[in-house]
Amino acid sequence: MQYGWWLLAASTTPTPVEGTVDPNLVTPGPWGFAVIALVGVAVALLVWDMLRRIRRGRYRAEVREMLDAEELSAEQGAAATRDSDTDGQDIDPADDPRR
Repeated sequence: MQYGWWLLAASTTPTPVEGTVDPNLVTPGPWGFAVIALVGVAVALLVWDMLRRIRRGRYRAEVREMLDAEELSAEQGAAATRDSDTDGQDIDPADDPRR
């Protein structure tokens, strides 16, 4: 195992031969640029739409919470009014059992 790294260090690395690959065949060219540009525009539009939908959902949740709070306060106010009704009877503060 000690001698294995010497074999790797002693081996030569291959070098590419110049002129075997046509650079016009391996570049994306104008069609590749157009496709990537269209994908970029599509992604930007999708992100914009997603953010709009998230914002709309958040606003709806806030409005729903406000309406629930108003409904709860109205119910509590109605309950307080109903509980405080004396049915037309006079209450003498001296007869109040809480004193």
